Amino acid sequence: MRIFKWTIGVAAIVWGASPVLGQQAVQTAFDYQLASCDCAAEPSCEAEPSCEAADDCADDCADACGDGCCDNVGCGSTCGLGGCSLLGDCCLGEPWDLADEVCGPCRSFDIGGWMQFGYHNNNDGVFNTRPHEFQLHQGWLYAEKVADGSNGLGWGGRADIVYGTDGSNTQAFGNDPGNWDFANGWDHGAYGWAMPQLYAEAAYGDTSVKMGHFFTPMGYQVVPAIGNFFYSIPYTFNFSEAFTHTGFLATHKASDEVTLYGGWTLGWDTGFDQRLGGSNFLGGATLALTDDVSLTYILTAGDLGWIGDNAYTHSIVATVDLSDKWQYVAQQDYVHVENSVNSGGTTYDTVGFNQYLFYTINDCWKAGARVEWWKADGISLYEMAYGLNYRATANLLIRPEIRYNWCPSDTLPSVLPVVSNTGNSTSPSDYQENTIFGVDAILQF
Repeated sequence: MRIFKWTIGVAAIVWGASPVLGQQAVQTAFDYQLASCDCAAEPSCEAEPSCEAADDCADDCADACGDGCCDNVGCGSTCGLGGCSLLGDCCLGEPWDLADEVCGPCRSFDIGGWMQFGYHNNNDGVFNTRPHEFQLHQGWLYAEKVADGSNGLGWGGRADIVYGTDGSNTQAFGNDPGNWDFANGWDHGAYGWAMPQLYAEAAYGDTSVKMGHFFTPMGYQVVPAIGNFFYSIPYTFNFSEAFTHTGFLATHKASDEVTLYGGWTLGWDTGFDQRLGGSNFLGGATLALTDDVSLTYILTAGDLGWIGDNAYTHSIVATVDLSDKWQYVAQQDYVHVENSVNSGGTTYDTVGFNQYLFYTINDCWKAGARVEWWKADGISLYEMAYGLNYRATANLLIRPEIRYNWCPSDTLPSVLPVVSNTGNSTSPSDYQENTIFGVDAILQF
């Protein structure tokens, strides 16, 4: 009962922040069992062994603690007790998980979330538009049941709700104002609420279908902070991709190497609304070309609603594991809209090319770099970011970063906001030449 009260208390803190009741699947470390526990517990060791223990649990211990880290130290130990160093192997152990406290590994319905707090010293003109403020970007809660079709027809679904300075960026702004979560009185100055996902899912065998409001499968970047390496957001993600869709999307795993996607949605960024007659195809494929190379192609075509009609867009993402430590990601996006609503009925074209390089130092530290070229209205913008991910504990991630924006032209693309919708000024210099230091912390629960 005490654990249940703690759960309600944590939820109340997040939902109580306002008087209003508050490419890609994201799994967090905090789960709570709502269904009854009807399966046998998995076998475990009675005592936590050292990584050198010669028994059935030794491999599990090595996975949890890191090779060479836990000599003479149990798996539950923390860094600094068994010869662990800041840049050496680290003992993260298992993340704290309320569901494990209640029902062990046996659960069919999950609730989870995270709190993302951040600070940046300049405006990047994208998501991080409130410099010199320590802010809550994402206070996130979700509930999910994964549809399992391995034994016949299975049902599931998911609902997400977020509050913070990212809230207004995550709303269904492809709607008419006042519909779903867009401009309906949920916002409070810079802080706002959004419900970016609410869908049902059915699965049978190797095929599943989402029906409702869900995140786009386009691109490499995602809206949830825990799905990204960097604190800041690329131009390509913000200005050349949908965030969400409303409609249906089928996924079929044709083989171990090929996954196919196909569906129909009501334009870009709509939440149970069909503004301006949005109606478009959404689909593509993921190919595992080798064990170390994968390629994903996602397209939308048709009427994108508030974006415009007679449209074609695509996102191509290639991921290459260069070694156990090094990973390279290349992304190319293209948007062509013949009758753009945002451009007064004229043609709107954008192209973006992003490259990422990551190096995994150990289980606690990872380094990364991003270089981006994005072009709209015939004008090119560039940005590069360099950062670290430090996993201080299994539940806490800290992401320091330095970003540099520049634009050779004195004229900016018309799609760029001169003043953000939060009321915080965004000047041309924020895009033309700007160096930004930022850091955030994400606490998963």
